This record gives sequence, C-alpha cells and structure tokens, in this order.
Amino acid sequence: MVDNDPRPEGGFGRQLDEHEVSPSGREPEEPATPFGGLIDSAVYTGGRRRASPSTLADTYRCLQELTDSMAWIGLYRPDSDQIISLAREFRLHDLAVEDAINAHQRPKLERYGETLFVVLRAARYLDQREEVEFSELHLFIGPGFVITVRHGEAPQLSAVRRRLEDEPGMLARGPQAVLYAILDQVVDGYAPVVAGLENDIDEIETEVFGGDPNASRRIYGLSREVIQFQRAARPLLGVLGALAAGSGKYGSDEELQRYLRDVTDHLTQVVERVDSFRHLLQNILAVNATLVSQQQNEEMRSLTAASYAQNEELKKVSSWAAILFAPTLIGTVYGMNFVHMPELRWRFGYVFAVGLMALVCATLYLIFKRRGWL
Repeated sequence: MVDNDPRPEGGFGRQLDEHEVSPSGREPEEPATPFGGLIDSAVYTGGRRRASPSTLADTYRCLQELTDSMAWIGLYRPDSDQIISLAREFRLHDLAVEDAINAHQRPKLERYGETLFVVLRAARYLDQREEVEFSELHLFIGPGFVITVRHGEAPQLSAVRRRLEDEPGMLARGPQAVLYAILDQVVDGYAPVVAGLENDIDEIETEVFGGDPNASRRIYGLSREVIQFQRAARPLLGVLGALAAGSGKYGSDEELQRYLRDVTDHLTQVVERVDSFRHLLQNILAVNATLVSQQQNEEMRSLTAASYAQNEELKKVSSWAAILFAPTLIGTVYGMNFVHMPELRWRFGYVFAVGLMALVCATLYLIFKRRGWL
C-alpha cells in the first residue's frame, strides 16, 4: 500500500471534503451533457479567480483584458472544433492537437517551444464490478494558460481546482502549479486502485487453495488489469523525471520542485507495488496450475482404480458364465430328442451326460482359477 501523504494539512496536498465549495461558488467540474465540451473556464490574477467565462470566446477576451492573468480551461470529451479553436488562440502545435483529438496515447511529456503537452492515464477502482477503469487526460501548459482535456471520468479535476483556489499563494505560481497539482491528484488516485487490486489478489489466493474451478479465469483477468496499470503508471515516472530534469533550464519554482519530488516518491511506491503484484500473480498462476494438475491426477487414479475393479468383476462374471454355459450346451444337445441317438437307450447315458457336464465345469474352473479370474 502507498504511505499516507506526509504533507501537512493545509498545504498543497490537502484534500477537501467532496461537499466543500470553492470561493468561486461554482459547481464541481463534471460533464454537463453526455456529449461533453467546456466544463469550467476561469481567469486568475494573483492566484484568485477574476472571471468565469461561459464560452471559449469570452475566455479569450477576458485573458486579453486582464493583465498578468492565467486562464484555466477545463474540457470533457470536446469536439475537434473546440480543440482547433484553442490551438489557434494559444498557438498549439499540430502534432499535440492531433493527439488530443484522437486520444489513446501513452503517458508522455513533449515540449513545443514554451508549451508543454502532457498525457496522463488516470485510474479508479470500481468496487461493485471489482475492476479498474482507466481514462486519459491531456494537458497543455503554456505562458498564461492551462488547458485540460479529459477523455474519461477520472480524475476529478474539480477537486484540484477547488484546492488551488483555496490556496491563492500556490495558484499564483502559475501554470506549473496547476500541472503539479494535477499530477499529484492522478498519483493519489492510484492508491485506492492498489488497495483494490491487493484485495482481489487475497481473494484469488483463497479461491486457488479452495479448489475454485473459476480461479484461473479470474487470475488472467486480474493480470490484464495489472499490466494495464503498469502501462499507465510506469511511463509517468519518465514524465516526472523529464520535468525534474528541465526544472533548472526553464526556471521552475523551487517549492514546486519539492512537490514534484514528493509526487515522484509516491509514484515510485505505486510502481514497485504493482510490479510485485504481477510477479505474485504469476506465482499464483503457477501454483494453481500445479494444484489443478494434482487434482486431475487424483481423478485419473480414481478412474483407473474404478476401471480396474470393474475389469476384475467382469472377469468373474465372464468366467462363471463360461462355466455355466458348458452344461447348458450339453443339456441342450440331449434335449433335442432325436430318435437315432446312441446314448438315449444306453444304460449309463444319464450318468455319462452328468459326468461330462461336471468334468467340463471343473476343467474351466481350474483354468480360470489359474489365470486369476476367479
């Protein structure tokens, strides 16, 4: 599990209650319609919200009117026209715009002049379905603007916005502070996922040693989720490393660098834990295969023993059937009542027939006995 956040309450990493409202009085940043679009837009000066435009055009106008200000534009599954409009206004690179429109990108950081383009993959654990849901987040960070493009439900950036608005000193540090706050939110969101996966693995171990026949299917399903989680979290270490490496060159705030290192520490713990999950699942799968093989061997031995017992019984039945068949055959011949049969009028014919039956039965009995059939 990931350690608790060591940062003091009231600092940059303080979590607000979900019912707490920001000074702006705006509702949480949630998609208003299934079709997405502009969710929240604000222009800040000195770390405080000065305007809350309802359209992109109003945002551009407010940003021009308010000097030394920063715009934070939040989008949820926008259409291409909205992204193209932002690209024209803030001179975003064509390659970054194409990635933002198409989505399905790996976590990465790319720098186009003074603009950073960051792709993050957030994750959340769904308790009811016991599975991990992944979503994609794109960020454009430039001089005086932050653009967030969500292609999924997570992360809840409204919490990040409220937290920063409650800390004007931090928000006044500019777009880089927003970037680090979002990174912190994404990484913190990994902790419940780690806890959920750990609980699933404990349940699978119980199922494996309990002989559950569906354990293999669940192991494979959980392994895929762990691999997807690795693909979401591990590349983020490279993103944080690139930010740290460029902090001196691009003059990042020293306080923000401390927060960045703290986020990196948390992410490192998550990555190491997820790596251990993958190895553990591989071991569980091997143990499950061994247990299934042992169970199959036991079943085969039981079937073999049952088959052997049936064969022994069949030998006995067949032996006695052959023994009883011999006198039946002789009696049948004598029961034909032919007129010209030598033994019919012979004085010792009856004794001869009975004796022949006894001799044949005794001979067959000895033969079967010697062969172990009786």
